[in-house]
Amino acid sequence: MKVLLAWYFVAVWGAGYILTKIGLQHAAPFTFLTLRFAFGMLCLLPVVLFTRISWGTPAALGHLAVAGLLMHAVQLGGSHYAQYLGMSAGVAALILSTQPLFTAVLAGRVLNERLKRRQWLGVFIGLAGVAMVVWHKVDLREVTAANLLASAIAVCGVTAATLYQKAFSPRADLRAATVVQFGATLAVVAPLALAVEGFKTDYAPEMLAAIAALVIFASILGVMALWWLLRHGEATRVTSMMYLPPVFAVALELAFFGVVPDALMLAGIAVTCAGVAMTVWTPRWNSSTSSS
Repeated sequence: MKVLLAWYFVAVWGAGYILTKIGLQHAAPFTFLTLRFAFGMLCLLPVVLFTRISWGTPAALGHLAVAGLLMHAVQLGGSHYAQYLGMSAGVAALILSTQPLFTAVLAGRVLNERLKRRQWLGVFIGLAGVAMVVWHKVDLREVTAANLLASAIAVCGVTAATLYQKAFSPRADLRAATVVQFGATLAVVAPLALAVEGFKTDYAPEMLAAIAALVIFASILGVMALWWLLRHGEATRVTSMMYLPPVFAVALELAFFGVVPDALMLAGIAVTCAGVAMTVWTPRWNSSTSSS
């Protein structure tokens, strides 16, 4: 179960790079995110109306809202704006891929998780592998103070979201978490879309298709898979999978656009997979919050 969910998360997160690139060609970041999470709330309406959701206490709902804002509004807003402001996909992917490293450093202090030397080595090897994979797309000439700040905000957001959810909402109903986090994100990005961007979009069919795919497969099912994995595994092991979506994106580029990876990219894929394996492998992938 864990292995299947892990690979599903990797696949949809990798596809998300391409789908987001399509969407940002037709709408500015906050406008795109507003449409994305408005559609997400519409998709969740039957879940709210026809299933019994355990909402928890007001304090629990507040924790879910904070984790959702960090994951969706801060992380996606920052990463989308970095690319919107001209940062190349390679630089953006490389910066975002430092997240497992930051999680490994902070998890020991925040969650009292201790990594073995092999796992620390795996974290650094995985990051080096990602650098090799995306190196052909790295263009430092397009890095500015603005898009670098946006990407740094995105990394801080996703790292904080992971640790916050693990620390404060490890047993939350995933349906409640999704509804609350979508609603909180929409309440923040919609006013920004209006005030900053004028909510301008051409509603192109390919953008609407990208939104539908991102909402259903990534924002709902993908994030649910991530939260479930965090519930049943250590934060660093789970977030080390963040190294793999760029690798999956390379496979998608080959399948859909005929972009053939070179020798450096292929070597990077092997190195990345080795680093992730060193980080996640354990005889039992359990944590103090898991009984399975």
